[in-house]
Amino acid sequence: MEIPALEIEKQIEIARRIRGEFSRRIASDKTALAYVDTYGCQQNESDSEKLRGMLSEMGFDFTPDEFAADIIVINTCAIRENAENRVLGNVGALVHTKNAKRSQIIVFCGCLAGVPDTVEKIRVSYEQVDLVFPPNALWRFPELLYSVLYRRSVRAGGDLPPLEQVIPAPSEHECADKASIAVSGVPDEVKDAQGAARISKRVFCIDHSDGAIAEGIPSHRDMKVRAWLPVMYGCDNFCSYCIVPYVRGRERSRSPEAILDEARGIVAGGYKDITLLGQNVNSYDGGNGSGFPSLIRQINGIEGEFLIRFMTSHPKDASHELFRAMAECGKAARHIHLPVQSGNDRILALMNRGYTQAEYLEKVATAREYMPDIVITSDVIVGFPGETDSEFEDTLSLAEKARFDSLFIFIYSKRPGTPAAEMMDTSTREEKQIRFDRLNDLQNEISVEKHMKYIDTTIRVLADVDSHDARYPVKARTNGGRLVHLKGDTGVIGSFVDAKITHCNSWSLFGELQS
Repeated sequence: MEIPALEIEKQIEIARRIRGEFSRRIASDKTALAYVDTYGCQQNESDSEKLRGMLSEMGFDFTPDEFAADIIVINTCAIRENAENRVLGNVGALVHTKNAKRSQIIVFCGCLAGVPDTVEKIRVSYEQVDLVFPPNALWRFPELLYSVLYRRSVRAGGDLPPLEQVIPAPSEHECADKASIAVSGVPDEVKDAQGAARISKRVFCIDHSDGAIAEGIPSHRDMKVRAWLPVMYGCDNFCSYCIVPYVRGRERSRSPEAILDEARGIVAGGYKDITLLGQNVNSYDGGNGSGFPSLIRQINGIEGEFLIRFMTSHPKDASHELFRAMAECGKAARHIHLPVQSGNDRILALMNRGYTQAEYLEKVATAREYMPDIVITSDVIVGFPGETDSEFEDTLSLAEKARFDSLFIFIYSKRPGTPAAEMMDTSTREEKQIRFDRLNDLQNEISVEKHMKYIDTTIRVLADVDSHDARYPVKARTNGGRLVHLKGDTGVIGSFVDAKITHCNSWSLFGELQS
């Protein structure tokens, strides 16, 4: 389902009304300021670009100082318990910014805002938060923020008109209030300490839909060289440890035309590195036989000098057609991130991954047949419920055989609401740490071995960031996505340049710019 264009236009109009409201509140020589704090994956980074785009429409400039901000937006990640704890700790600290600036509005959104237990924690224990909405309601941000402003106005005896007077057509979607976490039938009034009915000042938006596509939302990109380009949303895989399908909904793909239009705009804007995004990007289905390999070929046909990257891929959907398209498209980066998660077939089945170790290694071999120089990176979870020491040995064996360029290793994190959360956890934290360390040591050896092959070679890299490190002022990326720290002038940032590699460690390369 795609959100009708009229609904998006309505949100833009509400954003302009909010701009007027903040202009009226703030001194004529000042601008309303927003602070956007993003946690988690590249999809969250992309979502924050849209949040900033809508905030720009509302008249906000941006600040790195949460105490100076008129609105703080916390875009959260739910993938691991540590991420949740860090987010909640930082949200708790915002009570100090709210006390210093009582008019400040605090927004809690992203994947954690789609987890009922977390939403209830926010409702009960984090009263400084004014607005909560999950990822699938992001397109309604202006409408929801206006609701907060209207409720504040009513409680203060102000004259801000209700939304139906500003934009007469009602939304098709309903929003729940703080008084309950129900989907509908929520009263707008709550009782104060004296028992008098008062309109609630907090807005909790609940969206149990499978999600939709919302085109036409403005974006504000902070980066100047690399750009995120979502091609699909949601996930249908339901890996047993993963919360994503429950908070981001089912898979839905943008049309090829919309993606290509945005890609052309990105290239015209001078960006040199485009990352196509999706929770399972290579299951993209644009209709009429337009799958992900076809999409890569179409973007490759756009005029200009740029690289095409993508993430994240699911091994079961990594096909010969995908590898062939990558090999035949000159702008497709020679890198694939292909999360394996475990090397043991029983654990892979418990994870609901849909492949065996042998099938995964066959995919790796096929990718290298098409592209001998491809960089392959992966993810592994150690200590999954029920994993034994001997089963972990299969993961070590797979890492030896696959020879990843780098590997992101995580100790299993229980996420309430997922099937794995109900499984018996038979390993101690100490045993999991031992497994983590053994795999990490092995991968570091492999990574250094691979990186050593770059030494004394000159390679083409994209200089993309000023590192603010006097020794190596320029950060760059190889075609395969390897991080390179370079000596040289930062004036090359935004350009493809030649670099001579002089030394390395397990995570990055070091070198010098060549004239």
